[in-house]
Amino acid sequence: MELFKTQMSVLWILLLNGNKGCHTEEVVLLNSKETQAELGWTSHPSNGWEEISGVDEKYKPIRTYQVCNVMEPALQNNWLQTGWVARRGGQRIFVELQFTLRDCNSIPGVAGTCKETFNLLYVESDKDLGRVTREERYTKIDTIAADESFTQGDLGERKMKLNTEVREIGHLNRKGFHLAFQDVGACVALVAVRVYYKRCLATVQNLAVFSDTVAEAAFATLVEVRGACVNNSEVDTDSPPRMHCSAEGEWLVPIGKCSCSAGYEEGHSSCEGLPHFPALLVTKANMYRTRTLQLC
Repeated sequence: MELFKTQMSVLWILLLNGNKGCHTEEVVLLNSKETQAELGWTSHPSNGWEEISGVDEKYKPIRTYQVCNVMEPALQNNWLQTGWVARRGGQRIFVELQFTLRDCNSIPGVAGTCKETFNLLYVESDKDLGRVTREERYTKIDTIAADESFTQGDLGERKMKLNTEVREIGHLNRKGFHLAFQDVGACVALVAVRVYYKRCLATVQNLAVFSDTVAEAAFATLVEVRGACVNNSEVDTDSPPRMHCSAEGEWLVPIGKCSCSAGYEEGHSSCEGLPHFPALLVTKANMYRTRTLQLC
């Protein structure tokens, strides 16, 4: 066991960072890589998941969890539960896992119970459930498998085979949740856990301001959002400004618009005053337009 722990600790040197899109904001609820102190997640039994220190590709200290009881003849059932995660209004929660996993065939003399997968689960709650949670309360999200598993040769050459998997949780009703990781006999290191939801960023379209909007849980659901006209502009009564926030956190299907008031012209997402338009004429023109709207 100690040999496998030493070998796996070598793999903390290099981590991968994904590129983020510019159209969607990811509101991060949990990022284990940002915590340099002990994570303190609940592990049971005591000889299962173990928290250790490591460094990322910039040699920044991080905290990780690993388990490698593959030499044990009995079937493993090792649980690791995160702290309570407040969902903060998120409807569709994403869980991004970074992990390494040992190829069972590369372990000499391993018992037949060696596995190359682990399970991801969650339990909803309105408050922190503490360190004791019954296994039957959890809902399984998925069985997580590695695209690439490392071997003894990879350890010798210090090759990093880091896997990144993203799963979703939808239709949450409680204020928050715990995640759990169940090991059933793998040699796995959980390098990083990041939990987030997506929202459409505030934007200006057709002279209307659209505020930050949380994406819905259902993939095909669009959230209709009404825009507010920018300063010195007025709504087009026949077609008020609207847009739709997709489940991926992107603005779609702009409808309607606002128009600059008399004495102003459209600039860069705003209405700017004309340089030689008398203020009195602007006032009278606006009064006339108001009366016309009232008559209609």
